[in-house]
Amino acid sequence: MDWGTELWDQFEVLERHTQWGLDLLDRYVKFVKERTEVEQAYAKQLRFSQQQSFVQILQEVNDFAGQRELVAENLGIRVCLELAKYSQDIKQERKMHFQEGRRAQQQLENGFKQLENSKRKFERDCREAEKAAQTAERLDQDINATKADVEKAKQQAHLRSHMAEESKNEYAAQLQRFNRDQAHFYFSQMPQIFDKLQDMDERRATHLGAGYGLLSEAELQVVPIIAKCLEGMKVAADAVDPKNDSQVLIELHKSGFARPGDVEFEDFSQPMNRAPSDSSLGTPSDGRPELRGSGRSRAKRWPFGKKNKTVVTEDFSHLPPEQQRKRLQQQLEERSRELQKEVDQREALKKMKDVYEKTPQMGDPASLEPRITETLGNIERLKLEVQKYETWLAEAESRVLSNKGDSLGRHVRPPDPPASAPPDSSSNSNASQDNKESSEEPPSEEGQDAPIYTEFDEDFEEEPASPIGHCVAIYHFEGSSEGTISMAEGEGLSLMEEDKGDGWTRVRRKEGGEGYVPTSYLRVTLN
Repeated sequence: MDWGTELWDQFEVLERHTQWGLDLLDRYVKFVKERTEVEQAYAKQLRFSQQQSFVQILQEVNDFAGQRELVAENLGIRVCLELAKYSQDIKQERKMHFQEGRRAQQQLENGFKQLENSKRKFERDCREAEKAAQTAERLDQDINATKADVEKAKQQAHLRSHMAEESKNEYAAQLQRFNRDQAHFYFSQMPQIFDKLQDMDERRATHLGAGYGLLSEAELQVVPIIAKCLEGMKVAADAVDPKNDSQVLIELHKSGFARPGDVEFEDFSQPMNRAPSDSSLGTPSDGRPELRGSGRSRAKRWPFGKKNKTVVTEDFSHLPPEQQRKRLQQQLEERSRELQKEVDQREALKKMKDVYEKTPQMGDPASLEPRITETLGNIERLKLEVQKYETWLAEAESRVLSNKGDSLGRHVRPPDPPASAPPDSSSNSNASQDNKESSEEPPSEEGQDAPIYTEFDEDFEEEPASPIGHCVAIYHFEGSSEGTISMAEGEGLSLMEEDKGDGWTRVRRKEGGEGYVPTSYLRVTLN
């Protein structure tokens, strides 16, 4: 089977097919060229400055980068250059074949136009000859017509008859010539052109397949050396000795000083002989000496107060209520997604089992039973975990609302969004205000009025009254839950509050309205 015989009437189809083949070849050359650029950029990124602690692994990475450069070089020379040159040659060949085919088509169309013209001329001359003969016959029978008029009409009829006979002969010759050209076009000329196009396209497919193979060969050539590089990296990783590093750190930085003792009381009232009064500096009205900055000095003498590690519990009860609510909400969403995934997998397994039962040759239905049982067990486990986290989340939300209710009597602030919203910045600012008020009061006893969650003091910053920067939405976000706000891709927004580590950022739209959006959806610029 060949194109010239089977596709004799599909000139446009062959033109589209051969163009598609060339486009595929060009796309592959472009793909390999981009892959070459990626490999080159990847190799450059791997050649970063060496540090003393990474000497061994950087040597392996350096060798690894060399292999990636070798891949890029092989792809660039053996694939990009050769296939690009072959693509140009085959484009010229294809252009030549289709120009030849269009010339043949144009010649056949011109022959057909000439045939139609000779046919219309023959038809017109026949009508004129018949009309002239009728006129001569009518004048011959007319007694009033002169002999000269009759002779003139007969001569005109004879002339028209002769012209019609010549047109007939010309039309017959033109028809014979067109039929001969048409037979040559469909049975000889175009089949030869189509056969050439078929041969060209098959050669193009062969070269493209060879290019596909070169892509894998370039990778296979460097696989053994890359494997050795990775083994060397593994050896370097196994050589890390944490105990030895800790001992080195101790030997380098231990001071040998004894731990500080108790701070002695400094009596500033001894040099002053006058009686205490309301205007006395450093002495309160009750006459007792004031311990200036005792709370602050105590905090400075214990520099690890905010860094003490608490025991992490599954319900995150070691965190403040607001942070606990956010973490529980995150865990609940993760469990819900896992549960939905297991449910979808169970449905897919059931459908597959039904297909196996209806068509046994496709598979054994009993082989799916262990996976279905395992999926059911996972679903039950995840349902229990979802219920557990929902209970903990409800308790955490009740505590958050209780804390907000207690602080409403002392602070004026905007209304809180529902508990299902993303991070609640208002509660954070209130907690910060409570901490500030409690820190301004003079401590009566050690440990009294100290914040409960000292390790999270830095998270409870006061909410800014004006934007602290601006940002641009990288992706579209549909704010479907309460507390969130929708944004369109490329929309400019005002940054009202930075991400506090939970993945949400509070922004304000230009047309008004504030809410939370995912931090990863933004490109942020601070003022």
